Parts: sequence; structure tokens; C-alpha cells
Amino acid sequence: MIRNLFLILLITLISPAFAVELDTAPLDNLQDFASLIRWGGVFASLIIIACAWILLRFIESLVANIGDQFVQRRMLLQKLQSFFQFFVYMSTAVSVFMLSFRVDERILALIGGTIAVSVGFALKDLTASFVAGLTIMIDRPFQVGDRVTFEGHYGDIVTIGLRSVRMNTLNDDIITIPNNKFLNEVVSSGNYGALDMQVVIPFHVGLDQDITLARELIQECASSSRYIHLPKPVVVLVQQTITDNYLAIKLTCKVYVVDTKFEKLFETDITLRVMSEFRKHQILPPAIAFKSS
Repeated sequence: MIRNLFLILLITLISPAFAVELDTAPLDNLQDFASLIRWGGVFASLIIIACAWILLRFIESLVANIGDQFVQRRMLLQKLQSFFQFFVYMSTAVSVFMLSFRVDERILALIGGTIAVSVGFALKDLTASFVAGLTIMIDRPFQVGDRVTFEGHYGDIVTIGLRSVRMNTLNDDIITIPNNKFLNEVVSSGNYGALDMQVVIPFHVGLDQDITLARELIQECASSSRYIHLPKPVVVLVQQTITDNYLAIKLTCKVYVVDTKFEKLFETDITLRVMSEFRKHQILPPAIAFKSS
């Protein structure tokens, strides 16, 4: 990424010299263009670029070796390396430009115009994210602490900034999402500012099993869990369904956990309790009804 930034910066600084016309002071012919180039500086610029490349390779190797020996300092060294690389890229680009071209009012006008266009394109997405961040704070489709689903990611919102939103997934990964992504995509919030949240746990039993007993066992197991939010009801819905090659009765337990951070522990606790009670009362899972051809 830093290398790409360096290339963009270098092209931004050098490309104005290749322009043929200016509204204010045009470069009329090749002689005017040639007069802007310092041919001796071009050779010196090539040397500077080679030295910068060697220096960066040396620093990269040095940081890798030191990081292997001092693991606890590896992250700090890599951060310092990134700042140093950026400094070298910037210094090299400016030096190459100053050595290779004679700076006058025509070059300065070209640089100003080119930089303005480049910055405008660079800030386009940033401005869109900024406006989207204000929209999120006003409209509040979700809040910090909400457990949400967005584009296949599921986790807790930890920060809402002006540029991006950070989500902590259940795998303990931090995902950064630009704010403008939320303007056109559907976001599902499980708790919407509340501490408790509904958890949906499906169970499947055979058609010939005691469905009433199975439903009562699920309700008892859910109601006795240490993670349940008792003020909210425990609901078990019954539905006949076909799952793969199975004709089955699906019992969906809808119950509220006392805190979103206990969601998976709650789901595990209820599942283990229900499976144990099913075995104790000989309630069997569905059997294969037909084979796929």
C-alpha cells in the first residue's frame, strides 16, 4: 500500500512536466519542455532511487531479523518501519522532482492543478464516509454495543467513527467497515441498544416421537439455564419440515439471553441440556425418509 502511494505521489509530481498546454502559461514546444529538465539531475535522481531501494531492502531485512530475536518488540518495529518507509518515499519523490526539473511559475501552476485533482479523487470516498457517519449518528440504525449482522459478518459494534465502524466478531477479529457501506446495505441488529437479546435454537426430532414431551423438555431446559433473561418469555414453535433427506419435526426455541456476550454459552448450555433429556426420555432424531438419486 505504501509503495502504491509512493508511485502515485511520484507520478503526481512528475506528470505535470509532460503536459503540453496550460491555460495560464503554455509550454509551446519541445524546446520549452526540454528547458525545464535538468539532465544532470536526472542521472542523480536515478542514483537516489537506487540508494532508496537498497536502504529500504536493508531496513526490511534488519527489522525481520530483530523481530525474530525480540518477538515482543516485533509489532513496534514494524510500525516504525512503516513510518520510515513513508518518509523515504516522500523524500525520494521530492528530491527526484527538485533535481530533475527547473521549478518556475508554469511548473508550480501545473503541480497545483494536478494535486487539486488528485486530492479531489482521494477525498471522494472519505467525504462519502464522513457524510454516512453523520447519517448513522442521526438515524441510529445501530449503536455501540449492538450485536449486528452485516455482509456475512456477525459481531459487536465497538466504535462508530466519522469514517468507519469497527466490529468485534465472535472470533475476536476486529473488522473495519467504511460508513458509506451502510447506506445501501441491510444491517440486522439483534438487541438494538438493549443488554438482552433473543437467541433462536432449532431442534429436530422424528415424526413418530412424543412432540408434546419434546416441547416441554426444551422449555424446561431453557427456563433453567443460568444465562436466561427471565422477564422475557420462552417460546417453542413446532413445524413439520424436510431437512436434506429427512422428514422431521422442527422445534424452534426462542429465548432471551441476559447479556449478548453470553449468546454462544447460552446456546451451548441449552443444547447440551436438551440432548441429555432427549436421550433420557428416548426421544430420537429423524430417520432418513428417502435417498437422493
